[in-house]
Formats: sequence, structure tokens, C-alpha cells
Amino acid sequence: MKILVTGGAGFIGSAVVRRAISLGHSVVNLDALTYAACLDNVAEVADHPAYNFEQADIRDRAALDRVFETHMPDAVMHLAAESHVDRSIDGPGDFIETNITGTYNMLEAARSYWVAKGKPEDFRFHHISTDEVFGSLPSDPSVQFTEDTAYDPRSPYSASKAASDHLVRAWHETYGLPVVLTNCSNNYGPYHFPEKLVPVVILNALAGKDLPIYGDGSNIRDWLYVEDHAEALILAVTKGVVGRSYNIGGENECTNLELVKSLCRILDEKRPKATGSYADQITFVTDRPGHDQRYAIDPTRTRAELGWRPSVTVDQGLEKTVDWYLNNEEWWRKLQQRHGVGERLGVKA
Repeated sequence: MKILVTGGAGFIGSAVVRRAISLGHSVVNLDALTYAACLDNVAEVADHPAYNFEQADIRDRAALDRVFETHMPDAVMHLAAESHVDRSIDGPGDFIETNITGTYNMLEAARSYWVAKGKPEDFRFHHISTDEVFGSLPSDPSVQFTEDTAYDPRSPYSASKAASDHLVRAWHETYGLPVVLTNCSNNYGPYHFPEKLVPVVILNALAGKDLPIYGDGSNIRDWLYVEDHAEALILAVTKGVVGRSYNIGGENECTNLELVKSLCRILDEKRPKATGSYADQITFVTDRPGHDQRYAIDPTRTRAELGWRPSVTVDQGLEKTVDWYLNNEEWWRKLQQRHGVGERLGVKA
């Protein structure tokens, strides 16, 4: 299968690219190379004969038409998006343009290509989204997001992703475009851009800086190892039922404070400080506006229909992640120089 992956130089997108190539698929990586993208993320497959790269912006319809015409993909995996909640609070316009207008352009370019090819039944448009579109859950562990949970986004980021999900479903219902949707929980792992919680904690700890935790650290997230997620996404695009959505979760719920303490414990073991623990650097800071209390995914449909389950617990995945950052300092040092990295964002509301 030849797969057009948008956002393939980003965190999750690059994991999909690497996984798809390893499984024998051909990949066209379309990425605008904005601040969070890095071609080093796909360096290991850059010279593979089944890999092609196209620098293009999903807001540029003409460029998308050219890419479709040139490469003639069998499927689209649409991951390109602005995804940092804090940045969406400071600058929501970029999220509207990329996540909504960009997805519209992708849908129209894909539809035009699909129609011109005679509407092949095996073509797929796979839209990758987030559990944040569902809003916030109560603390009751028996309550989880399912594919039927009503949308209730609370941030500019999640609202823009909810809008893009609705567009994808509308293009399926109105035009018959064969789509599949997935909504995932919080990802972590190798190549995670150093503005998100897990890499921030690891790199701040190593630098002797404060480990900032929003509010009291009681916010709960379901953590999904990025390489497990990439495996599930490939299964969704190849085996998913047209018009259906699949929730992909790590089955690893914990509070932000528990997560940070776990990272500190792992670092204490792997690179101990001269005195004390990295946990001594934990600092509680003012919460961000509209901070959802809890996310938790019920992945029953994904297990039953795609035969997928996460391969690691959160402790196992965090240990693998810490090892990766300890062994790849050259990668993250360069990214720390990019705009906004290391600054407190999302406080303008």
C-alpha cells in the first residue's frame, strides 16, 4: 500500500512513517516543516526506496493536488495539525487555519483525486484525532470515553480538532468518501517535541531546573506509548471499517503528579544526582485556563475489531522514553533553541 502521511516529520507522524516502512508499505511524507517538525525523526528511513518526502502545507490546496497527482496514494493518514493546548490559548488562529481549513483542503484534494480515479472502494482517508474532543471526565474510574461519547471540547485546540472530525464525517456522509477516524489518548515516547510534559520533565530534571506541574497535579491522563499508537493507526487504515471511528488508549491512567514522580524515580536510578532526588525539583504552578480534569479511553472496539492492545505499561514506556532522551542529547539540544520552547505558554486568557 502507498500511504500519504501528513505531518510525517512530527512526533506521532514520524512514528507512523517508520512503522509503515518497516511493514513494507510505501510512504509519501507531506510536511510543512513548522516549528515542531524535524526531519531527523525520519532519518532512519530517509534513504529507503519506498520513502518520499514532500514539503507542502495543508493550507495550500494547489500543492496538495500536485502531491496526489504525482504520487497516487492508496490511502491518506492525516496527522498534520497544531496540537499544543498552551499555544492554542495564546494563538488560536493558527489552530483554526491548520486544523480546520487544512483538513477541509485535505478532504477536497482527496475527494477530487478519488473521484478522478473512479471512486476505488479500497481507498481510505484516515483522520487521526484526539480524546480531548470529548471534554473532561469525572474522577469515577468506571466512566470512560467511548466512540459514542458526545463532543464537548474545552480549548481552542480541542475545538479545532472536533471541527475537523465533523468535517471528515460530513465528507463521508455527503460525498461517500471512504473515511476512518481514530481518537487517541496522550502520547509519549521517542522524538517527542520538548515542549510537552514528559520531555519537559526529563530535560528540566537533567538541567537542574524546576519541574512545573499545573495546579495540584491531580489531573488524570491515559498515557499511550507512541510506537504502540503507530501500530494501531496502521491497523486502522488497513483493517478499519469505512465510516467507523476507533478510540485508541494506553490503558494507563495516572495523575500528572504520579507521572512526574515516576519519571523522577527512573532518572534517580539511571542518572542519579550527587545529592537528593529529582523529585525535589517539583514545583506547582498556576493552572492553565480550561484545564480538563480527566481523560480516559475505553478501547474495547479497537481491541475487538483491530486486534490491538498496548504492548507496554506506562512504567515500561517511561523507562524506554527516558533511555531514549539520555542517549539522544544531540537531537533535543537543537530543538530547545526553537521559538517558545522552555517558556511558559497559555497564560494570556
